[in-house]
Amino acid sequence: MSEYARMIAGELYLATRIEPEYAPLPGKRLAQRINQHDLGDSDAIVAMEKELFGTTGERVWVQPPLQVDYGFNIHLGEDFYANFNTVFLDVAPIRIGRNVMFGPNCQIITASHPIDSGVRNRGLEYGLPITIGDGVWLGAGVIINPGVTIGNNSIIGSGAVVVKDIPANVIAVGNPARVLREITDADKERWEAKEQEYWATH
Repeated sequence: MSEYARMIAGELYLATRIEPEYAPLPGKRLAQRINQHDLGDSDAIVAMEKELFGTTGERVWVQPPLQVDYGFNIHLGEDFYANFNTVFLDVAPIRIGRNVMFGPNCQIITASHPIDSGVRNRGLEYGLPITIGDGVWLGAGVIINPGVTIGNNSIIGSGAVVVKDIPANVIAVGNPARVLREITDADKERWEAKEQEYWATH
């Protein structure tokens, strides 16, 4: 098994042995170019982001600055939006669904290290994939830890640290993040009424 294949599979690997064709430097350089580009030239930024990420929908916007480990291990669904200072540590795949929103300063961290200090100090590390479902909203400063899955339509409150899976259709907050409550039909009715009121006056 190649070193890159070990990394993607969640096995221990040495970053210094990653094969040249999977090197992280090109992605880091492209992220740097995006971060230095004129914000008024959004078409060029989007084109570079589509080149940076493994796959994207047609409509994607990640507000610079952003940081990646590799870039090509990140897969974004249609209508993805992230505010500035998003960090993607993508040593394992990051898969994000449709209609997902990130507040500023979110961190999506697939990388981890052995608990034993001896093994850790010899440079071995590993990663676990992260999956974020459709319709998810991450508030400002959310940290998603390795191996986590977040279900469709859930909301993660600002500053939460997510260390375990979060089911669909809930609001989760805190450190570590815990489910605060379900998102209900009453929430839908309330916000649809507010939307109708808005459109009636505009």
